[in-house]
Amino acid sequence: MPLIDGLTTLWDTLMSAQPDPPPLLVVLTAAVALAVVVARLPWRIARNAVTIAHEGGHALVALLTGRRLHGIRLHSDTSGLTLSAGRPTGPGMILTLLAGYVAPSLLGLGGAWLLAGNRITLLLWLAVALLLAMLVLIRNLFGVLSLLITGGVVLAVSWYTSPEVQAAFAWTSVWFLLLGGVRPVFELHRQRARGRMPQSDADQLGRITPFPALFWVGLFLVVCLGALAAGALLLAGPILAGAGLTA
Repeated sequence: MPLIDGLTTLWDTLMSAQPDPPPLLVVLTAAVALAVVVARLPWRIARNAVTIAHEGGHALVALLTGRRLHGIRLHSDTSGLTLSAGRPTGPGMILTLLAGYVAPSLLGLGGAWLLAGNRITLLLWLAVALLLAMLVLIRNLFGVLSLLITGGVVLAVSWYTSPEVQAAFAWTSVWFLLLGGVRPVFELHRQRARGRMPQSDADQLGRITPFPALFWVGLFLVVCLGALAAGALLLAGPILAGAGLTA
């Protein structure tokens, strides 16, 4: 049947593994991602992707813990807001608040796991699917535009570019999430020290748990750095293989 044959072909395409990238590509994409994270203007633009992942983490965990999700707003200053209803305390609220700052790094770790198996097509299509799912939750115009532009770029790369370009884009994106997930935690600590973020996720967690806000900032950092270390090890597979350091 044509439908079954089409679905089989699609499944085979998604699950097929691409060849190992050259070690130089792994190094260059890491360098590009690091440059974007540390440079002021590129970071100011690319940080929107981190905000999308941050708010998406809040939204996903809110749904998984049974909270009523009212929507997501993304702002031009790279801030965001996820509105959910439910108990103001308890495990659901704690996990929802905890999810934001660790989401980009954990998403990057998941991407690194897929790239370690050379599942580039699957990674790109999953990214498009997640962005489309999040789009229906957006409640402001800038947020809609951000999701459409980001999803459009990923879709265009996955559909129209060569395997080499797809590999470079995928590795750069995952490196960016792993590295870019760490910087907002330091920004949070700096802003809190200046008294500018009294309603931050860490401060809200400090008010509804026995642990102070600084504890939660530290936990965010530990998770993000751990994800970066694990993800870097996965992404460095081609380099380790080339050096004969893998089994």
